Amino acid sequence: MITNIVLGVLALVAFWLILTYNGLVKFKNRAKEAWADIDVQLKRRYNLIPNLVETVKGYAAHEKQIFERVAEARAKAMGAKDIKERGQAENMLSETLKSLFAVSENYPDLKASVNFLELQRELRDTEDKIQAARRFYNGNVRDLNIKLESFPVNLIVGILGFKKMDLFELTEPKKREVPQVKF
Repeated sequence: MITNIVLGVLALVAFWLILTYNGLVKFKNRAKEAWADIDVQLKRRYNLIPNLVETVKGYAAHEKQIFERVAEARAKAMGAKDIKERGQAENMLSETLKSLFAVSENYPDLKASVNFLELQRELRDTEDKIQAARRFYNGNVRDLNIKLESFPVNLIVGILGFKKMDLFELTEPKKREVPQVKF
């Protein structure tokens, strides 16, 4: 009788370990898949940037410093090693792109260029897709991390070889303040 109880408990523990392990694998693979979505959009962004820079160069050739900063930021983003470093590099790239678009404001012919407008639209579309992919990724990472930190799973995750994953954090654009009108 005691042997049957011990075997039953061991079977339940083994069944729980199998379910837990498989659940963690599912969460981990969802997060990896979500990261792949972000990576695809970031590569699309990296491919658009040289075309955008070349288009702006045609109108604003003397803005060399901005072109160099954009190229440097793009290279850093492409060479980032981990998720935190990638987030920081992407924030820097976004800032340099903002300065590139600010320069374009000084060139009415550039702002009217069909090529420039199309590249700007594609880049904006890509930025929207990056934000959506980032939310999806962060949601999956959040779910995995919650599972890893929850009792009793947290007692065995080290043995099973699972680790928390980092969120992909980008700084959100600053909200514009509403101008105050006084008479």
